Amino acid sequence: MTFSTTDQNDRVIGTVQPLDFAIVDQDMVVRDFRSFARSEYTRLDVALLVDASGSVTPQFQREVASAAQIVAGSSGVPDESFSVVSFRDLKPTVVCEANCRDLMNAGEQFPLINSGGLTPLYDSIVFAVRRLGRGAAAGDPHTKRILIVLSDGADTISLGSYEDALNAAVETDVAVYSVDISARPHHGRGTMTLRMLSANTGGRYFTMEAGAAKVVDAILEDFRATYTVAYKLPTHAAGFHQVRILPTHNLTLQFHCRRGYYYPSN
Repeated sequence: MTFSTTDQNDRVIGTVQPLDFAIVDQDMVVRDFRSFARSEYTRLDVALLVDASGSVTPQFQREVASAAQIVAGSSGVPDESFSVVSFRDLKPTVVCEANCRDLMNAGEQFPLINSGGLTPLYDSIVFAVRRLGRGAAAGDPHTKRILIVLSDGADTISLGSYEDALNAAVETDVAVYSVDISARPHHGRGTMTLRMLSANTGGRYFTMEAGAAKVVDAILEDFRATYTVAYKLPTHAAGFHQVRILPTHNLTLQFHCRRGYYYPSN
């Protein structure tokens, strides 16, 4: 299991020790770890998913500006490992892949994105995480896969469900960093959806007011201070095993990890 840790002020903690936490696998507490070390990530693979549906029209220009700032500020990500996808109505659109900074340098600012239409958020998340899962770094244990979602969290037309989107991210080991572009963040179902997506995949939640720099900094800090812990499974029951990481001493610590794993049937 890989995880990152923040304090009560949302600052990344890079000095975690095995005695600082326990793992709850299903309902069984695990404190005896087989190994614990800094993760051996050497590269990032990032997709930026931009909501272009009608529900975000009042915030759309600010959203596009934030997306542009995220791309411009992500110098820690190789060009060939950064893509931008927009979504509205029935089909997501790949805006750029491996040339996103070139678009920004040319001042084009994602010309393929137009606002308006219905919102296939869940289907678009599945589309984006599957692209990450079969990218050039697919299967590489040294690559951390990140999906940044700029949205108000609403969905009006997806064929799939929230659980489908979440399961796709968990199965592909993609951490979702959500940026809430709602006019009134912290209120409503959409905000809860974004918070839950991030919390259950090992990512983090931000409001648009936090600023693009904070989002990029958080991703790069988590990348540099991610830990991997291994332990003997307390049960080999087939199916999904829910996992939580809890603090043992400093109760202000917050651990960010995916919500669990699937154990195969015999």
